Amino acid sequence: MNRSFIPTTTQAWFKRIAAAALAVACVWSPIAPAAAAEVSEAKPAAVLDSASAVQFMDEFFASEAAKPYYVGASVVIVKDGKVIASKGYGYADSAKQTPVDPEKTTFRIASVSKTFTAAAIMQLAEQGKLDLKGDVRQYLNGLSYDNPYDKPVTIEHLLTHTSGFEVRDPRPEDIHQDFSKYVAIEDYVRTHMPPVVREPGTAYLYDNFAYLLLGLIVQNVSGEPYEDYMEKHLFEPLGMDDSGFLLEGKLKEQLAVGYTAANQPIEPYAVTPTIMPHGGMISTAEDVGKFMLAFLNGGAAGTERILSEQSVKMMEEYRSAIHPLLPDTTYGFEAPMQLPEAGSSSKIIGKAGDLHGFSSYLFMIPEQNTGVFLTYNKMGALRNLFYPQFISTFFPQYAEPVEFDDWTEPAGETLDKFGGLYSDLRIGTFVSSLNADEAATLTISDAFLGPRPLKQVDDNLFIDSIANQLTAFKLDENGQVAYMKEPYINPLGYARKGVAPAGFSDVDENHAYAKYIYALQSLGYYPNDAGEAFQPEREVTRAEFVKNLLEISNMKGSPTTDYAFSDIAGHEAAPFIQQAYELGMVTGTGGGKFEPDRAITREEYAMMNWGILKNQYPPELFSDIKLSGNTSEWAVPAVRMMIAFGYHGPEVQAQPDGSYDFGSTQPLIRQAEAALYYAMLTQPVDQVVAAMQAEQTP
Repeated sequence: MNRSFIPTTTQAWFKRIAAAALAVACVWSPIAPAAAAEVSEAKPAAVLDSASAVQFMDEFFASEAAKPYYVGASVVIVKDGKVIASKGYGYADSAKQTPVDPEKTTFRIASVSKTFTAAAIMQLAEQGKLDLKGDVRQYLNGLSYDNPYDKPVTIEHLLTHTSGFEVRDPRPEDIHQDFSKYVAIEDYVRTHMPPVVREPGTAYLYDNFAYLLLGLIVQNVSGEPYEDYMEKHLFEPLGMDDSGFLLEGKLKEQLAVGYTAANQPIEPYAVTPTIMPHGGMISTAEDVGKFMLAFLNGGAAGTERILSEQSVKMMEEYRSAIHPLLPDTTYGFEAPMQLPEAGSSSKIIGKAGDLHGFSSYLFMIPEQNTGVFLTYNKMGALRNLFYPQFISTFFPQYAEPVEFDDWTEPAGETLDKFGGLYSDLRIGTFVSSLNADEAATLTISDAFLGPRPLKQVDDNLFIDSIANQLTAFKLDENGQVAYMKEPYINPLGYARKGVAPAGFSDVDENHAYAKYIYALQSLGYYPNDAGEAFQPEREVTRAEFVKNLLEISNMKGSPTTDYAFSDIAGHEAAPFIQQAYELGMVTGTGGGKFEPDRAITREEYAMMNWGILKNQYPPELFSDIKLSGNTSEWAVPAVRMMIAFGYHGPEVQAQPDGSYDFGSTQPLIRQAEAALYYAMLTQPVDQVVAAMQAEQTP
């Protein structure tokens, strides 16, 4: 995913259970919150030249702040038509003590590949072989997809991540060790082609599949295999001799070893499809520097020209923005990361990338004729430290806080229109709750950071109080709030505001569980039909609970049919039960059985959660929670955790003696299940844990 913004807090339950599915999805399009970008105290700008660039890099990579975030790193800085600095730091292979060489050490540059794919598209547009405003179907050689809207998906929509396609991120199995396996781009697209689920052009959502389609279009329109086209029309003219899309030959021999967050080496791996226009490029820092030099030179490199000056200008121009201070995308680039109180500068174009064991960041400031490329063999937040320090050192004008006039709310308008639940377009379980109070304060809360106030500073624009970064809203044609873009959960896409819940025939607004049921209805987890019955007191079966829990967590069922339990074959929930088993959520009920159609007890659902969370949170943390009523001994730690986290509804209350009766042996019913899911989506668990730890500290 483009950038992997490393969370500053650990994720809530839904994020953790989805980790297996997201481990690959996020490598090409980050969705986790960014480490807050800090800018040094304002001081006169340093002149950027060879000496100052090298000094900056040496000091940065030697700093205690940077050291934990890389094993090996390579950087190139270009300015005014020449490379002014190019250095490697750390090790390409720490076991062999192989130093990083910016000229020879290759890295998987992941989503930075998209910039090169966009350049290829612009070349073909220059030649009149495709129309950027044209319907993509005319370039897909008969491949089709569902589009319920009158507006077609265009190449421009693909370039700017505004296609409206349903999310089709890479799957965990798309990273593998079978180097003999070959999957063609077209075959992969044919198998995974998504439908259009939002009106094209109306919302920004970082889209790996869109750039996969663009690669296929390059191939179809040019008549050349994508990788051959890139070699002939981009790499060769630029002298990028150490770049390509196939992990073979010297690209493989010179590839840096990737590392985990714990600095453990990662085995070499192959990807599917074998050629990935959206994230499969392998290159060196110096090679990417050659591209930046040509781009900043209006598309020319010596006697060669890869792009016209007009195409370069088109790629520099932001074409999607929720607010002028929060641009989204150009053709092939995205907005740089936000700086406190300054937002994202539209004068800077950037591209980040993450793939298992690797991260990169490319950014250029065309009006300064300056470009920087950083790549390193450990997926993480090094770039979140590097970028703001570089900007504040050499170009602090782009980090200056915006001066807003005191905001005065227009007559007749209130903050109420912003209130409601918002779900991320990419990961629907990333939910934000916004509420306006009587004091005219808008508060946002999510499972990452908990509540914090938003201060309005402009039309549909607010400053988040935690990091002084901007949050903006987009209105629809009727003036109603439709989308939000905020700096933490997903800076690379919008969150959709939930619809007004219709309720159910047997759950009115005064029902004790209406808050939870209506919230899930607003977010689309329940049908929004007032004529339907919810059956709030119906018992939930074990199979139903597992299926609901995984689906609400954006998880799919396991592809295997070699089931762990003898009594689930043929059951509609069997793939989900098997997936839960593989995740360590369930172990069965003995004798190789699962008993899918038996009502699940409350302590059993607690144990399923415990199966995921027990390694994150030790049971001693919850030992002070007193239980009353009947709880099986094996479930005590799990039930205590559920109470501590608030993973329940109003049926669980503290007794006069401070104990809690969880109703552990009672069946879970639908209204309580809704309350559980609502809590999981919205409860800032890490803040709860931090408070408990503080209380337990002598």
